[in-house]
Formats: sequence, C-alpha cells, structure tokens
Amino acid sequence: MVGAPQEGGWLFWRLLACGRRSGGRQRQVLLFLVCVCVWQSGAERLRYSVAEEMERDSFVGNIAEELGVAPSQLSARKARVVSEGKEQLFRLDPSSGVLTVKESLDREEICPQSATCTLYFKIFLENPLQLMRGEVEVRDVNDNSPVFPVKEMVLEIPETESLGSRFPLESAHDRDVGINGLQNYSIEANPHFSLSVGTKKDGVKYAELVLERHLDREEQRELNLLLTATDGGSPPRSGTSRVRIIVVDANDNNPVFSRDLYDVRVDENSPPGQLVVRVVAMDPDEGSYGKVRYAFTQTAEKTRQLFELNPETGEIRISGNLDFENAKSHEMMVKATDGGGLSAHCKVEVEVLDVNDNAPEIAVTSVSASIAEDAPPRSVVALLSVRDRDSGENGRTECWIDGDLPFSLTPTFENYYEVRTTAALDRERRAEYNISVRARDWGRRRLSSWEVISVQISDVNDNPPEFSREVYTLWVVENNSPMVRVGSVSARDADAGSNARVTYRVSGEEGEERPCVSVNSASGEVYVVRALDYEEVHALEVSVVAADGGSPSLSAQAVVRVVVRDENDNAPVVLHPSPESRVWWGEVVPRGSPSGYLVGKVVAVDADAGQNAWLSYEVWKATEPGLFRVGLHSGEVRTARAVSERDASRQRLVVLVRDRGQPPRSATATLGIALVDGFSDARWRGGEDEAAEAAAAGSESESEGPLTLYLIASLACVSALLVATGVAAVVAKVRGARSESLPTFPAAVSESTAGSLPRSYVYDICFAGGSVNSEFRFLRPLLPCFPAGLPPGPGEQRSSVCSQEATNLGEEGDWAAQVRGMVRGGGAGRRSIVAWVVVLR
Repeated sequence: MVGAPQEGGWLFWRLLACGRRSGGRQRQVLLFLVCVCVWQSGAERLRYSVAEEMERDSFVGNIAEELGVAPSQLSARKARVVSEGKEQLFRLDPSSGVLTVKESLDREEICPQSATCTLYFKIFLENPLQLMRGEVEVRDVNDNSPVFPVKEMVLEIPETESLGSRFPLESAHDRDVGINGLQNYSIEANPHFSLSVGTKKDGVKYAELVLERHLDREEQRELNLLLTATDGGSPPRSGTSRVRIIVVDANDNNPVFSRDLYDVRVDENSPPGQLVVRVVAMDPDEGSYGKVRYAFTQTAEKTRQLFELNPETGEIRISGNLDFENAKSHEMMVKATDGGGLSAHCKVEVEVLDVNDNAPEIAVTSVSASIAEDAPPRSVVALLSVRDRDSGENGRTECWIDGDLPFSLTPTFENYYEVRTTAALDRERRAEYNISVRARDWGRRRLSSWEVISVQISDVNDNPPEFSREVYTLWVVENNSPMVRVGSVSARDADAGSNARVTYRVSGEEGEERPCVSVNSASGEVYVVRALDYEEVHALEVSVVAADGGSPSLSAQAVVRVVVRDENDNAPVVLHPSPESRVWWGEVVPRGSPSGYLVGKVVAVDADAGQNAWLSYEVWKATEPGLFRVGLHSGEVRTARAVSERDASRQRLVVLVRDRGQPPRSATATLGIALVDGFSDARWRGGEDEAAEAAAAGSESESEGPLTLYLIASLACVSALLVATGVAAVVAKVRGARSESLPTFPAAVSESTAGSLPRSYVYDICFAGGSVNSEFRFLRPLLPCFPAGLPPGPGEQRSSVCSQEATNLGEEGDWAAQVRGMVRGGGAGRRSIVAWVVVLR
C-alpha cells in the first residue's frame, strides 16, 4: 500500500483549528484561506495500491493517518466512503480510520481490457461538508495461464513454398497484464521451421512460423509441432497448442485482398445481422486452388462473439451487442485461403460510434430520514450524484426537482448536488414529501431518469390545543348525586405524538377553594362533585385548561357553564295569614257588603322558580261554601254574593295554595272572617267576642295560647299605628302640608306578593274629628307599586314614583330572596311579615 497525503488537507486542518481561536478580521482572512485549502483538498487524491485476489476485509490504507486527524474525529464527522459506480468495493471503519476491501478483487473482471486497473472513491466528511478523492490501483497477480483459442492449428503449406516464408499462428490470450501477461512463444525443435515472435502496436505478442528448409511432400506429408506460450510471472505459467502442418501440392498463386486494411465505423447498439463490411480476396488459380474461404485469425475471443464472418462471401456481420462504453474499437485479422492451401491476410478495424443510449444515473449518497418542521431554510436534506456513461453532449446532464416543492438542488462539486429546503416547513400541512429528482442528458434523443427521495417532517410543538367551542353550556338537575357526569369538553391539537396528547384540568391557583366542577384529565368529561341547590346557586362557571404534552407545553382555555335546573322540591309557604295559628279572626266584613267585596288576601311564596313557583289559589273548606271566592292567581278573597243578616257572624275559610310543579306541592291557609254591622262595633267588641271564642275553643285554645298572645299584641300594635297614622293625617290637613308622596313601608310590603301574581292595595284613610267610634273609610286606592320583574295587573300602570321605589328596591337586594329569608327565619320573621300585611290593609 502506498499512501499520498496532500499538503492541502494538512493545511486545512491547521487553519480550521486556528480559526476557532482567532476572531475579528483575522477570522475573515482565515476563512478565505480555509476555502482555498478546501478547494485544494478536493483537487488532490489519496493514492493506494493493492494486489488482486486479496481476502475480504484486507487492509488498503489508514485514512486517519493520511489526513493527520484522530479516528474519533472521523467518527464524529460521519466519515464514509463511496466508490464510483453502483457497486461499493471498499469499506471505511470510522472508529479506526482503516480502509478495507469489502470483497476479493478480481482485476480481470473489473478491468478486462485495461493494462492498468484503477478504482476511484470519495471520502465524505460532514460538519463541515468536505470531500476527499482517492484511487486504488489493483495490481495484477499471475493467476491466469496463457490460453490458445484452439487446441490444434492446421496449416496447409505447399511444398513449393519459398524459404523464409512466414505463417502466422493463432495468438494465445493471457488475462493477466504486464509482466504477468503473455511474454514469449516457443516451439519444439524441428528441421523445417523456426519461430518468430513479434509485438503489435497494442503490445500483444504474436508468433509466426518461418520456413527454414524446403518441404518435400514425398518425404513427409505432415508435421506436428507443439507451440508453447509463456507469461512472465513467478513462477511462470504456460499454455500449449498443437500445430499440424500439411504439405500440399504446388499452388503457384496466393489469394490477394483488395485492401490490406479495412477501416469501418458502426454505431453502437446496431441490431444483430447488420452488415459491417465485406472483405474480398481474389485467386487467379482455377478449380479448387482458385476457390477462397475466409476465417478469423489472431482475433480476440470477445471480438469473435460480437462479429461473425461468412466463410464463403467474406461478409462480416454483427452478432452481439456493441457497447461504446465497454469498447470503443475492435480489431480483426481475416485470413483468406484458397483450395491449394495458400492464404493471405488483411486487417479489419471497426470503430464503434457513441449513441445516446444511456440515461443519466442518479445515485443518492446521503439522505436524512427526517427533518424538523422548524428547520431553517437552506437546510441540507440529501446529497446525490448524477452520472451519464455516454460521452460528449450525450454525457452532459442537467438536473432539477419536479413539482412546486419547498426544496431545491444546489450543485456542489463535480457531478454532486445537495437537496436543500427553500422555505419553512409545516408538518401540520404536509407530513411527508416525496421529492422527485429528474436528470436529463443533452443528446439528440434526450434521455432522462428520476429518483424519488422520501423525507419525513418531524413534529415540533408549535400548535396549542383548540377547543371545539369557547363556551360549553351544560345542564344539571338540582339535588343531583355527587360526581355526576354532566357532559364533556373536547380540544384538538394539530401536532403529533406527545405534542398532541391533550390533558384537561380546571383552572385555579393553589390554595383556592376547590370548585364544584371537576374534569377528567384524559377524556375531558365534566363532573359535578357535590349536590347543588337551585335556590342557592343558579349556575356555575369554571375555566378548563387543555394542555398538550410538548416541551414547553402549550395550552388553551374554555369556559364551562353548568346551569342548575330547578326541581319542584319546595312547597308553597303561606305568609299571610300566619300559619302558626289555626284561625285568625282578623278579617272584618260589614254585613250588607256587595258581591266582589275585597275581604283579604292570601299571600304565599314558593322558593322554586319558573313553573314550579307559579301558584294558584282555591277554596278548599268554608263555613258557608257559596259566600266567598278566591282569585285563582291573586289570592284575593272576595265575597261571592252580598252578605246577609242570616249569615253566621264567624266564618272559617281554608284556602288551598298549589304550585304547578310535577308532582305539584301545596299548602293551606286558614282565615277567620267576622261579619259585623259596622267597624266601630267590630273594634270594641272584637276583643270580647274573641275572648268568648277562645274560651269556647277549650283545649284547642290552650295549645295555641302563646300564638294567640302574640296575635293580640300584634293587633294592639297595629291599632296604635293606625291611630298614630290618623292623627298624623289630621295634623297634615290642618297645616295644609299634606305630603304628595306615597307612604313608605318596609320593603317586604311590596314584596309580599311574590310568586302569586297579586296586586298590592294601599289606602288613604281619614277619621272624623271628635268621635271616638268614628269609622275610617277607604276613600281611594293609591297607585300600587309592582316589584321589578312582575307585570302590573290588567288596567294598572307603573308610576314614576313606583319606578324609583323599584330602583331602590333593586339596590337593596332581591325582594323575593328577602321574603324567603324571613319565611325560613321562623316564627319571628313570619310575625313581622304579618304585621306589614296588616299595615297594608
């Protein structure tokens, strides 16, 4: 092995090491010198020599030592060797830098018609990309013996042949070259012939018999000589052929060719049977001596396989496939022999013309299995080479990429190209590219070929998850079971693999109160973790975060709104009359009152909502069923007919309050109605009558003693309030400063009708001065105010004052919520509401 490291390569490594330690302007100078060195290193060759028939993995050379670098650097830079042609003959071990042969090399198979056999290869280094060219000379070994084309050569020599005549013999062929090739011929000793050895222009040895003594057919009709061909190997090899010489009678005219040299040109790939040339030899003799036959002599075996010679006509035709790339010319020796054994020779030289019959060959040297979608433009994807075996314009090529793809071909050196990206890649738009590289030559009949390079685009986490909706509205019925599923959320990530794996969680900082809603981290199913009460909360809103599995992780948010649906789980609550007493004789009706006289009002609320809170009223029990009626939706108790003297003075009326839920819930309210002749009579006798009624009640009164006491106290307070109100009204009239504004009552007064669609009545009253028993008269109803959210009844209007009061009421809070709170507060709260209702009356 002979290595030839070049100064350019050594200088490149030295300058590269210096460039890393230098900076500023020195770096620019060094960069220029590095480029020069790279060019020089690309132009130099590493030269090695090996003998043929060496065993597999035989040592060729040490690349690391030749380049002056450590083997680890070759491994780091992904050093690899590429042989010219499709078959790779060498192997490079990156860990040691040793170049070896992959298989045993047979020089006669690799370079069958070449005196020297040189194999070319290239060493590729990456980071930075570098090319080193090299060649390996395959030395010939004497492993082939000279071989004659025939085992026996027959020569017919007339006995009149003059001394010194020469008779060409078939040449032996030795596949070895140089000193191992054919070097000499020898013939066994005989008295008639000697052997003359000559050399052709191409260096091939040939042998001729020289007649040294006249032949005498009568003495010896035939001679048999042994011809030996010997090569120059050590030890030498030889081959033999038998030469049989037949002495014929005299034939005084030899055949004569029209030309000594036939020069012919023929296109490669010409079809078999095509005429190449016709050789003609004339013999003036007559008979069999004038009949000429043609045959090849001193012609290589491969040439004989490509051409055939008609022995009768001398026509030479194509019998095989002519390939310009294998052999550019062929040489044949034609022998013409007449019937008397006389012969003549001529040479036929066939020049094979190149035809564009080879399409360009594309060989992918290196290709990246995948490239990241965030790779910058001009990133190298693959390295390939283009080669055309034709010559001239037929071997000139051009190369491009089919289609509108974000890739381009960049020439590098010689016939190598780099496939680079031209724009940013997006795996979500296209995850794989099949790059079709085409090459075309410049021949008259242009041939082309293509190679498809598949490139996978690897994913980068550049897309956050996307929810299918920004707001998810889910429904749950109140009083639900814990951990009930109410729906799901879904987010999709356009990335792939772990970057597209989405997990869900409820947004919130650590330490915050745990929300009532949870979400499955894998499936996105939404659960309500505890039972909900519509009366406490109507809806819940949480933010759900969807995060992918990338690094860093990307996320998105969506709002999940859980709406609580109301159930009819609350029965109506009667606010007036107070449900704590069975009968409250607080309603007074003068006898003689006409039909439709307003007796009182049953006030009830329902904590539910919607249809579950729509209340209806009906008379369930009554002392006299036909005397009173109740408004279906208002709860107002009115006389159904005129009150007569025959009606009992004490009337008990039970009103059923029912909601519209499924199933419906109900409650009852009991009203005690006193029929009196006048208000004064009722005022002063009410206490005695009630006391008598209480005494008659017996055990029932005893059980309701505390409630009756509270009721009496409430009536006393109300009476005092009425007297004070009357005095205040008289004083206001006297002073002429009667207030134009409506009297102000507690907020619960106007709110007490929630859930029953009522009308509130507030009356302006006056008393006759100086009369203790004067009756107060209902002069006119003041314009009623309606809570916000309740429409006025038929024929009613909302005044500006009411609007202002409604605004104030809205600022104080939800009126229905206050009433519900007082209802839930127990007896004290209910008694307060009862007092306010009495004030209304």
